[in-house]
Parts: sequence; C-alpha cells; structure tokens
Amino acid sequence: MGLFDKMFGHGASEAEKQPDAQKRFNELKQKYQTVLNVADQERIQFQNLHVQDNKLFVRATAPSEEAKNKFWDQIKLASANADDITADISVSQQQAQAASVGGSSGSAQTYTVKSGDTLSKISKQFYGDANEYMRIFYANRDHLKDPDKIQVGQELKIPADNG
Repeated sequence: MGLFDKMFGHGASEAEKQPDAQKRFNELKQKYQTVLNVADQERIQFQNLHVQDNKLFVRATAPSEEAKNKFWDQIKLASANADDITADISVSQQQAQAASVGGSSGSAQTYTVKSGDTLSKISKQFYGDANEYMRIFYANRDHLKDPDKIQVGQELKIPADNG
C-alpha cells in the first residue's frame, strides 16, 4: 500500500460515493506527489485528504511555520494557480513549542495498542468511524511504516477530532 493511496478524513466517505472520485483522486495525487512528499518529510500531520468539489482537499497541521511554508512553496511549484487544490494548513502551537523545548506534543491523546487492535478499530473508538484510521497512521509516522502493522504495547498518538 502506498502512503497516500486512500482518501480519508471528514468528507472522504461522501467523496468516495461520487462517480470517478477515485480516478480524480489518483490524478490529483499524481500531480501533487511532490507536495505530499514534502508534507511527509516535514512531518505534517494530515486530518483530511480526499476529493471535494473536484479538487484535492487537504487539511493538515504543520509542526512549524517553516514546514507550512515549504508545503505552500511546493504547491506553487506543482501548480502556479493552484486551482485544483484546497489546502487548510495550520501550525500546531503545541508541536512548535515541543520542538523548541525538546518536549512532546500535547495536542494528541495517547493510546496503548492491545491484542486484537487495528488502526480501524482504534479509529472507530476515538472518532466513531473506522475509515479515519489514516489520521492515526499519519500522526505516528515517526514509528509506523505501514498502517496494517501495529504491535501490542505500542504507544500511539491519537490526534484530536477537529472535524
């Protein structure tokens, strides 16, 4: 499974019901692949990634203003007028403060993986929707490489449900 293969976040379930939504998602994802790569390198945490109004819709939290600016710079390189992407990127004050003092982010709960858990099951517990599991995966990219491979005893950050 590729890193950004699946639409997720509030609105993704509706988006998937639209005709040709997955095809459009794949087209936009390919066009903006460099943007997604920068987001991954800068540890930007995605809350939403799907097609909305025939555009790539991204809502995410950057760990710093610098990371946010790199993300926007890459969007401008990929598409000068950015008419087929909607991006809502905020900067996490907790993450920024944690980075400056070497602490950890206070914007997420933590959860210890139990026997029988999957990211979908954990997502259902915290968000009421099993399809939101990719939000948890992206928040834990520092120690998860595959959303299907979590281990009992692992501590996972559970991002706040911001809608």
